[in-house]
Amino acid sequence: MVSRISGTRSRPRAAGGPATSESSFFTRAISGLREVGVRAELLLEEVPAPTRLAPHAVALSGEVVPSHLEDDEAIATGRFVLLHDPAEPEPWEGAWRVVSYAKAQMEPEVGHDPLAGQAGWSWLTDALDTAELGWAAAAGTVTCVTSESFGALVDRPPSVELEIRASWTPVLTPGREDVELAAHLGAWGDLLCTLAGLPPLPEGVVALSGTRR
Repeated sequence: MVSRISGTRSRPRAAGGPATSESSFFTRAISGLREVGVRAELLLEEVPAPTRLAPHAVALSGEVVPSHLEDDEAIATGRFVLLHDPAEPEPWEGAWRVVSYAKAQMEPEVGHDPLAGQAGWSWLTDALDTAELGWAAAAGTVTCVTSESFGALVDRPPSVELEIRASWTPVLTPGREDVELAAHLGAWGDLLCTLAGLPPLPEGVVALSGTRR
């Protein structure tokens, strides 16, 4: 359960009428995010949402902590931002937009793999397809950074970080926005766990909710 989702961060609007109705619709639509099932290793927490990208927005940070203890070091981190604009900006091809990133340290050999970017992007699309979600207008980048140490730090082994920045438009069924938006968050959580190198859950095992307390 994501216990700290408290509502929306919205642009100021005139009181009453359509604005109030639209705000209520957004609040209902994101209610499913509070009940999303994710692996126990994935800890989610609401963070301040951007206020200039859309009239309504909610943002969550995620950390993969294999021990399930929030004080331990995370092996993958990311952010999931859900935007809503009833005006349906043309680049979005819809009224909703997810803007996200996910990053983790990888094995050194990944830094020399010319297909690392394609693999990272496929982890995202596979997560969305596995959840049988509708999506459109996907865009993003996959960045692989290799760091080597020299001089007094020469004993440090090389490190490789892979970062996936992606945005897409959820294609939702009217009346099921809360369920399907929660599933998009769940798919992003699966991406973050894959990036962290966690093995898939065995068949029949149900994901629990990771809550930041």
